[in-house]
Amino acid sequence: MKHSEQPRKKRTQRDYNLGFKLAIVAQVEKGELTYKQAQKAYGIQGRSTVLVWLRKHGTLDWSKPIQHQMPKSKETPAQKIKRLERELSDEKLKNEILNTMIDISDKQYGTGIRKKFLPKSIRCIQQQRPISLSRCCRLFGISRQAIYQSQKRSLARNKQLSQVKHLVQQTRMDMPRLGTRKLYFLLKQEFDRQGIKIGRDALFDYLRSESLLIQPKKNYTKTTNSKHWLRKHPNLMKDTSPSRPEEFFVSDITYIKSRERTHYLSLVSDAYSRKIMGYHLSDDISAENVVQAFKMANRNRKTTKNLIHHSDRGLQYCSAIYQTELKKHKIIPSMTDGYDCYQNALAERINGILKGEFLINICNNGTELKKLIEQSIETYNNKRPHWSLNLKTPNFVHNKKSCEASFTGLN
Repeated sequence: MKHSEQPRKKRTQRDYNLGFKLAIVAQVEKGELTYKQAQKAYGIQGRSTVLVWLRKHGTLDWSKPIQHQMPKSKETPAQKIKRLERELSDEKLKNEILNTMIDISDKQYGTGIRKKFLPKSIRCIQQQRPISLSRCCRLFGISRQAIYQSQKRSLARNKQLSQVKHLVQQTRMDMPRLGTRKLYFLLKQEFDRQGIKIGRDALFDYLRSESLLIQPKKNYTKTTNSKHWLRKHPNLMKDTSPSRPEEFFVSDITYIKSRERTHYLSLVSDAYSRKIMGYHLSDDISAENVVQAFKMANRNRKTTKNLIHHSDRGLQYCSAIYQTELKKHKIIPSMTDGYDCYQNALAERINGILKGEFLINICNNGTELKKLIEQSIETYNNKRPHWSLNLKTPNFVHNKKSCEASFTGLN
């Protein structure tokens, strides 16, 4: 079955969020693409749209784009290096195959090729003597038809895989560090619709060959001060799991850097649905700023049932400002025992997803960062599937279970 490559539709400015713009800027500044190549590859509307993004969000001087024109080869230095690395890898593979064939010949047939010395005249004759495809096929016991069929299948497969790459890039516009398993789940129906036969493991292999697998990032900065004299509360989440939305809220604080300074992001999430209910970005981690995230989460509630607020033993959560706000809305406080961060693992995990999959490019200032966080949380809540939710999105699970709980309460 032949598959015709579908033309790529151009997209308008509203189709690109700030995270995608920053990713394009990073690609161009690293030399992986020119701004013209980026516009063509992603079908971006306008002649200088990417150049505008570079001037606004980048770190290089793009006031004179003529200095950054491509050479006649139309390859950036990074692209040339990758091409040469691929060619070198191919030559190494060819040498390995030939050496293996020589070893097999010496071992099974006693030819002793490695020990023989061929005179210069004979070597020259052998190098000049053409070897036909028919003779090679006859020696190895295969037919020319099999060679041609294999080439035809390889070309058809490469054409299919180019469509796979395009679909992956389109999905990663919104979720640039989405894992391969979730990618396969989201794209499987589109693969079937276009007649592309590829399984999960084959998708892993293809993305690995195209350097599109996501590499984990590890970092750690302490933002919690648990050594204080304020009252701590017992852990009410120990040895229990949430059975409905808005039964437990989990909170945590993480840091995010811009080129301007270090900022702090406070998050409040629902433990059942993994939905981020409230957030607040600030330049410090004072209790007055941290409590703003909880106020947003409380405004976004869909039920009025009993609620437990779980956090670590940070100074901000134990403060009078935060505890007064919880008491005002009749919310029960809960905290980790001692300094065990794993007792607040769910909040830590949501922080990690947000920073590791969405907030991966550095913004110029706090204003840009606020916009990026807003768009990223919207995508996280409404588009990103979770394994713990049977590959449903947090907003879908939260709304569905909240409606069921409300209906049960009315009956």
